[in-house]
Amino acid sequence: MRFRVPRPVLSLSGGHFLIDCYASMFGAFLPFLHQKLGLSLAEAGILGGVLSFSSAFMQPLYGYLADRMRKPVFTALGPGLAGLFISALGLAPNFWALLVMVILGGAGISAFHPQAASIVSESSGRRKGFQMSVFVTGGMLGYALGPVYITTVIALVGLGSSLWASVPGVAMSLYLILYGPSPSPTAALHHRTLLSRLMEQRKPLLILYLLVVIRGSIQIIFVAFLPLYLTLHGYGAARAALVLSLFLLAGGSAGFLGGILSDRFGGKIILALSMFGSLPLLLAFLWVQGPISIVLCILGGGVLLSTSPVNVVMAQQMVPEATSTISALLMGFAWGVGGLLLPVVGFASQTVGLQLTMTVIVLFAMPGFVLALKLPPDLGRGGLAAAPETAEE
Repeated sequence: MRFRVPRPVLSLSGGHFLIDCYASMFGAFLPFLHQKLGLSLAEAGILGGVLSFSSAFMQPLYGYLADRMRKPVFTALGPGLAGLFISALGLAPNFWALLVMVILGGAGISAFHPQAASIVSESSGRRKGFQMSVFVTGGMLGYALGPVYITTVIALVGLGSSLWASVPGVAMSLYLILYGPSPSPTAALHHRTLLSRLMEQRKPLLILYLLVVIRGSIQIIFVAFLPLYLTLHGYGAARAALVLSLFLLAGGSAGFLGGILSDRFGGKIILALSMFGSLPLLLAFLWVQGPISIVLCILGGGVLLSTSPVNVVMAQQMVPEATSTISALLMGFAWGVGGLLLPVVGFASQTVGLQLTMTVIVLFAMPGFVLALKLPPDLGRGGLAAAPETAEE
């Protein structure tokens, strides 16, 4: 069995790497912006919420437009738009300029994801799980490396020249405009067709959506609070940041494997094992001391995030007429809903402590395991795809 990656998947995976690289830079910018502009914690929270809304909650709109228009404008312009406006945060003279920049940068992030995931699916032949795992892994690697990249750029050229970080994103947009893949020339999606298909598949789609919300909630809480949790337990800031990067890199690697396994065994078993397996690992990390706890954390992240490509492939198989829209609902909107827990976790941590609060969030994996068992058994298996193998594979 060969694992060759078609050029459309490879180019869009590169774009996904850069898009998610820019998406993860905001937190790394905050210490510099606080020093330069006197940015308050409240203002930082507002900016983070606006970025989440612009980059995640707006994805279904861009997905629907992509399915209607069938033009590659969203994938082509996304990396450059995100790169320019996120990288330019260091140039902002005040809070209001920052607000405009995160809205526009978030728009580039949001526009890219749905259409890119749809084109990857169309280009994947029967190995949709494997090809989607390549695409998702690219994004996760970018997300893990984004803070390191922008911090390095600022260290080299200064905060006022942070726009230099946009060069890879702009270059990728130019490449995608000239040589990038386009959606298949199928008939434009009608909203009645979309609503009809969503209603037909409402039960399994709802289960998938809830599973992504659960996984996304745990992931977002760990991304936001893991460095703080570790520093409160005696780790230095640099070492804590390294553990977070390893957590995300393990997830990216496991997501690649999860996509391959779903082609062979179906998505249901992979989702169930992910929820069931991540629960004891992450709980043990929170309640065990010493170096072994770090190993448990990284392993738990890998098991939890192994399903990132699987959810998308399963949903696309259920609604093949609207793969951009359905990808947006699973990749963006559900992620945004998970992000709404951040203020709740912050408030609860002040009351009962961060360790207990994170423990409660990890326990969400148990109902996730029960939900996964209710999915159709063969959904997500690559062999179910109607498209034949392509010569490029």
